[in-house]
Amino acid sequence: MSNSRKRNRQIYVFMAPALAVMLVFFMLPVAMAIFYSFTNLALTGSKASNLEVIGLANYIKICKDPAVKDAIVKTLVFTVACVAGQNVLGFGVAYFMQDTKTVFRRIIGPVQLAAWVMPEVVSAICTYSVFTDKGTLNVIIQALGFGKISWLYKYPMLSIILGNIWRGTAYSMMVYQAALDNVPGEVKEASRIDGAGRLQTIGYVELPIIKNTIMTNAMLTTLMTLGSFGFIWIITGGGPGNATTTLPVLMYLKAFKNYDLGYGTAISMVLLLISAVFGIIYTRQSEGD
Repeated sequence: MSNSRKRNRQIYVFMAPALAVMLVFFMLPVAMAIFYSFTNLALTGSKASNLEVIGLANYIKICKDPAVKDAIVKTLVFTVACVAGQNVLGFGVAYFMQDTKTVFRRIIGPVQLAAWVMPEVVSAICTYSVFTDKGTLNVIIQALGFGKISWLYKYPMLSIILGNIWRGTAYSMMVYQAALDNVPGEVKEASRIDGAGRLQTIGYVELPIIKNTIMTNAMLTTLMTLGSFGFIWIITGGGPGNATTTLPVLMYLKAFKNYDLGYGTAISMVLLLISAVFGIIYTRQSEGD
């Protein structure tokens, strides 16, 4: 046996456990979900004991269901706003944390990091306590002489977007902090010698150097935000009405509240398709750079 064949065999042997785990815990569940999306699977009733393949019926129903179209729009709005906010604020905090003597490094950084490390349910309750009628934000507003605002009733989408940005900014901050620490100091020094200001150094020197990190972080935060369910469900439950009913929330309602697992699984395939589209866009953009 040649050395190259022996080496390839060793590679396959070492990769086998990882491939087995991926097959059992990722590929198999996805395959089962795709299959169930073509069935009438239900939790209760006659359909629960009589599973039938109904072809494209669930997907045809999705195309005609205005609730799904509305949920897609809300999902995209929530995702785009959160990803933009998390990346911009994450970069800003990371930039100011480069100086070890600033208040950002000593106080703001650890405080922001606490939002990320705490469990999702805790961060959701914290967000709720800020935006509820008797919450922190209304206490501050009333102390300034203004009337209180029912944030979770009048501006529910804005409330969960701001809460999710607060929660997720720490992740982007850590990613950008590592990337900025690896920007050569002599490059920044050269730009300053050439007369570049702080904003010019950021825009023409630092951002181009870490552009691959920016794309990778944007992709990861997008995929994490698209699948956000617990955070939204704890704060608003998808309401008031359907004001914050994103695709994950709608999928849960259809599958576990209406007991229509087949239809709920089909909605999850729509979410999977949107995630795949975003992944392809980010990948091609990175390759193009």
